[in-house]
Amino acid sequence: MFIFTLFVTACPSFGTDPVREPHDQPNVVLIMADDVSWEAFGCYGGEDYSTPRVDELASKGALFKNCFSTPICTPSRVKIMTGQYNFRNYTHFGYLNPNDKTFGHLMQENGYKTAIVGKWQLNGLYNNLPGYDDNMRPAKAGFDEFFLWQLTTGKTGETGGERFWNPPIETNGKFITKQQNAGAYGPDQMSDYLCDFMERNREDPFFVYYPMVLVHDPFVPTPDTIGDAPKETANKWDKSRNKKHFVSMVNYMDKIIGKIADKTESLGIAENTIILFTADNGTGVGLTSRWNGMDIKGGKGGPTDMGTHVPFVAYWKGQTPKGAELDDLIDFTDFYATLAEAAGAEQGPRDPIDGRSFLPRLKGEAGNPRDWVFTHYQPYWNKTPQQFARTERYKLYRDGRYYEVPKDLREENDLAIGEAGERAERVRQELQAFLDTAPPAPTVKGQRITEHRPIYPDWRNLVDPND
Repeated sequence: MFIFTLFVTACPSFGTDPVREPHDQPNVVLIMADDVSWEAFGCYGGEDYSTPRVDELASKGALFKNCFSTPICTPSRVKIMTGQYNFRNYTHFGYLNPNDKTFGHLMQENGYKTAIVGKWQLNGLYNNLPGYDDNMRPAKAGFDEFFLWQLTTGKTGETGGERFWNPPIETNGKFITKQQNAGAYGPDQMSDYLCDFMERNREDPFFVYYPMVLVHDPFVPTPDTIGDAPKETANKWDKSRNKKHFVSMVNYMDKIIGKIADKTESLGIAENTIILFTADNGTGVGLTSRWNGMDIKGGKGGPTDMGTHVPFVAYWKGQTPKGAELDDLIDFTDFYATLAEAAGAEQGPRDPIDGRSFLPRLKGEAGNPRDWVFTHYQPYWNKTPQQFARTERYKLYRDGRYYEVPKDLREENDLAIGEAGERAERVRQELQAFLDTAPPAPTVKGQRITEHRPIYPDWRNLVDPND
């Protein structure tokens, strides 16, 4: 998704035979979009956007109906990268503890070449935490290569800048200024770098994590819609055109995903490559979209389905059951466990215990799907903390609120005890029994400057209590 000037090749196409058996440490490309949820994708019933490439991956692979993140980005990013519930290790917005083992480390340990491209925002810039200016932090987090926005600089100041047009980029210890990137479009640079990495490492197992910068605000033109407008000022945010630009950004995001999928085909490695696509949280609250005949208002930052229910499409050529629509519950902690199984890793005491692998489902096998997902949400970013557990149908908050979500997306009808029906009461009891074993729920609206930040790193195994 980038067009890096040193050694990117703009993803040229040439064929070669697969160099490994599909089950022999498959490559993995994990793509995570920024601030966009299920209502924006045609394969999920979205009506306002054109997403043919994601829809195609879903038609050729597997669409998971019940994947859940946290409501804002950093908790989701820490959760997916470390495979741990946020109560164990999340302390600051915009921060990944450098002592944590990530899935980058995991894949490196098992012989994979690793890269991260896209959005970093994990050095602790917002709180000036130790090492916030360390430009090699991604390498220390398990990535052989990186091409990133917002590593040691933010969006403002002499060296700062936005992620789209003319972005400041840091790559493998080198800083590319916004002046040097004049006229460049960040998402194109990033996807180009990713494609080049795959090409250079096609004979070895590789893992690429691509936390996209699309489709977060500011909502601005893409290369397909900018026309003759000056690129030097293209990041200027005209909020009167939010929806128009957001639609074009979603469409361009989809185009980039197709570009990556096409690259695996042209390199002859599609049979050896698992492509996973999801998103970090719900769509921004200022956006409304048509979905299955309904108006859906974006719910980023909040605990409803509009904030936490995210798309998840998986494609592994020749392996995923074609066009499967799966009801399995997927928690963001499950991605680490899945990568570990794909790599043939033997997990040890430094590996997390909060996930369950969904790799068998990608091969058409029964697997061991979980019975619930769990969210411990302490944002430290001016949002209301929450804790809840849920099935695909029912959702129980720690304070006792209980909803049948598919029938009540906005959570307006709290189901009173004894009035929800026999099945619903049985699920309520099961979810309550689980929550009784979880750590205390966060109760104080956290701020960036909050001093007391409780975590429970040694809390018992909640997923498989008998292990």
